[in-house]
Amino acid sequence: MATKKNRSLLEIIPKYFTLWVIVFAALALLSPNSFQFLGKYISYLLGVVMLGMGMTLTMGDFAGVLQQPLNVVVGVALQFIIMPLLGFAIATILRLPPELAAGVVLVGCVPSGTASNVMTFIAQGDVALSVTISSITTLIAPFITPYLYLLLGGKFIPVEPLALLIDIAKIVLLPIIIGLVIRQVLGNERARVVNQVMPSVSVIAIVIIIAAVVAGSAAKLVNVAGAVILAVILHNGLGFLMAYFVARYLCRMTEAQARAVSFEVGMQNSGLGAALAMKFLTPVAALPSAIFSVWHNLSGSFLANFWARRAPAPAARLARR
Repeated sequence: MATKKNRSLLEIIPKYFTLWVIVFAALALLSPNSFQFLGKYISYLLGVVMLGMGMTLTMGDFAGVLQQPLNVVVGVALQFIIMPLLGFAIATILRLPPELAAGVVLVGCVPSGTASNVMTFIAQGDVALSVTISSITTLIAPFITPYLYLLLGGKFIPVEPLALLIDIAKIVLLPIIIGLVIRQVLGNERARVVNQVMPSVSVIAIVIIIAAVVAGSAAKLVNVAGAVILAVILHNGLGFLMAYFVARYLCRMTEAQARAVSFEVGMQNSGLGAALAMKFLTPVAALPSAIFSVWHNLSGSFLANFWARRAPAPAARLARR
């Protein structure tokens, strides 16, 4: 049983995630030599995050496929259409250097971020739809992300798609499967105890990843910071806006469903983007993912609280059958 002090610590670490990221990114920028050695552990750290995700997944998380299949298909499709194309368009229009352009496209090609589920809940969106979309995009990412990047980002920095596929499978699919197995072995009660710790472990892992990325590119960060920040803000903001518009007005989803799709599309698994960029591209190419990780939590929180004050009508909260 966790003590009261331990429970408080487990609540504080995830609650102030954005603060930890800013603090440790600043420390990595000021003293890069203290954090550069962590770069070789990025894939393992992200594997820990995915392991935690696997331990929280249940068959109920995929129930949305049966309950509202069209909405799930639309949400998954928009994730892998809007963000990759936006990344390519923004990189091209802003005339970003090849390394940064490749990084912006890559973060657009990765799956949804798990923080989207929390933001959807705060915004009184359709949480079941959000969880289903993020789970499916994560599971199919190894087979889509490499070829999407090759198509859109290959002209900036080419990669071997099969090698990328294998690496994403090792970083994402394998830990999730192990997490699912551990959950089954432990049983729901014991798994629930472990899952109280995993959010804090995941936050620590992501903070270390971002610090390692910043340290690895600290020498160039000052010169490219403005361009990267502008690209990330446009990428994230337009992702939210376009996904909401398509879901709400073109696909006629309810307000709650459109909010869920907006968060699923606008918020990326930037930790995966950073890990892949560090291994297959360059440390500078990992910067868009690192900055995206900070920004999408800030913008997502703002949007979630804005929508929370404008609750959808009761009928709009019901999933469309």
